[in-house]
Amino acid sequence: MRSVYAAALFAAFLLAWSPRAEGFGAGLMPSSYSSPALLFGSKSVSSSSVVTFMKADEAIDPNEIVGKRIIVSGDVNGGYVRSCVLNEAGRFRRLVGTMSPVDEDSDTAEIYVEGKRKMVDGFIRWCERGSKQVGLSQKLEVVKVEEEDPTGLYDGFYAKTH
Repeated sequence: MRSVYAAALFAAFLLAWSPRAEGFGAGLMPSSYSSPALLFGSKSVSSSSVVTFMKADEAIDPNEIVGKRIIVSGDVNGGYVRSCVLNEAGRFRRLVGTMSPVDEDSDTAEIYVEGKRKMVDGFIRWCERGSKQVGLSQKLEVVKVEEEDPTGLYDGFYAKTH
């Protein structure tokens, strides 16, 4: 019985003094080993750092609700492009808004999206990938992106036809 108790104490001692990832172990490490980054000399950003910095003393919250108007050109009158935009914005990124053609004969469309800043920015990057992302023969090019105040009028993403 004593040998089992001694083995358990020895194992607890090893866990307390061995290098570990944050959140694991018995928590008995000396203060000089409190950070795994210090142990291994790595320079990493923790996953809890969600605020990105654009300018000095001005932080941007990625979860802030924003609205953006994106003007795109290309094969926007086809149903496949509208369907891809609808899926990407509405289903995959949970954005609300609309896609509507500017004119009937024009190859330009206007996409208005609202949602979390990180999702909206990701959607804009998806649009900028153009023909590589949308499909085989369809071309899509971002002409202009305008920042707007979110209206809160939409409850989903809709793709309008002519």
